[in-house]
Parts: sequence; structure tokens; C-alpha cells
Amino acid sequence: MTRITKVPVSEWDEELRTMVAADEATSVEQGMYRVLAHTPELGKAVAVFGGSVFGSRTLPRRLIELVRLRIAFHNQCRSCMALRYHSAIDDGLTEGAVCSLEKPQEAADLSEAEKAALLYADRSAIDHFSIGDADFDALRKQFTEAEIVELGVFIAFFIGFGRLSAAWSMTEDLPEGYQASGEQILAPWAQEAVLVRG
Repeated sequence: MTRITKVPVSEWDEELRTMVAADEATSVEQGMYRVLAHTPELGKAVAVFGGSVFGSRTLPRRLIELVRLRIAFHNQCRSCMALRYHSAIDDGLTEGAVCSLEKPQEAADLSEAEKAALLYADRSAIDHFSIGDADFDALRKQFTEAEIVELGVFIAFFIGFGRLSAAWSMTEDLPEGYQASGEQILAPWAQEAVLVRG
């Protein structure tokens, strides 16, 4: 159950409703904006930031989605793990690739660039102090400097907002497997997914 009350869409700031297309969105697609609507200016700032990050994306959508789901696992953000975006599926994301996230460095269906991005995401999510020069040298074998910056911004976005979302525990609209006790470790490769816009 969500730990902070969700604001009914009818009570949202009109500009925030428009920015996130709330009237056309399912409750799952409205996501954390249902809570952010308590502070409309912050909600709008998050929408602008997220829109800018995704709107400026040059990295493959599939790669970004694999990174998002792997970080969701580390964060144990159930709402993050449950979602699959049309844009990522259109870019080649399959549930087989999602299942590869259990052991990404051993996966035959992930590219070397995807494995490098996932390793960087793992280290960022669980032991960022261990990241050093050698890690960036390894990233440079797969990505340009600009792509490494972009990847880092996505990783930071997913870690920060994923942890916030996990703490808020917005699970009641998710498939049953994601509504289990918060003490149980879940994985996006072991549960039913919800396909959403984006």
C-alpha cells in the first residue's frame, strides 16, 4: 500500500495533468505523479527533467530499458520492475533479454555494449565508491564520452527516483506478484509485467 496518499487526478494541478497526459493514462502510467501531485511545482520539475533526459537520448532504448530494470532490481522498486515500455519493446527488448538480467555478464543475447552498461549500472547502484579509472577505460571501448555521460545521467535518474518510488511503496495497482511483502526479494525477470506507454 502506498505510504503517502495519492492525489486523485481530478485534483491535480491542470498543467501537471497535461504534462503527464494523466487523463489518458492508467493508474500505473500515472506512476509517482499520483504522489508528486501534492507538490505540483516539484511534480512539474520532475516531468520536465525526465522528459528532457529521455528526449535527449542517443543511446538505444533497449539498452536504457535493460539498465533501468537492472537498477530496479537493486533498488527493489516493485513498480519499476513491473513496467515494460512500448518504446523499448519496439527497439528489440524481449522478456528473454529481461531474463538475461539475472546474470547479464553470462548472457548470450546481450551485446558487449549492453553488458558494459549493465556492469556500470550495477557498480553505481551497489558500490559506487569502487568505480575507478579502469571502469571508464572499459566503458570507452563501447561508448563515446558523450554516451558515457548520458548513461551516467540515466543511471543516476533510475537510482534516485527508483529508491524514492520503492520507499513510497506504490504497489496496489501492480500484478499480484509485486504486491508481496517488502521483505521478499523480487526480480523483474521472474514476474508478470505491465505494458505501458512511452
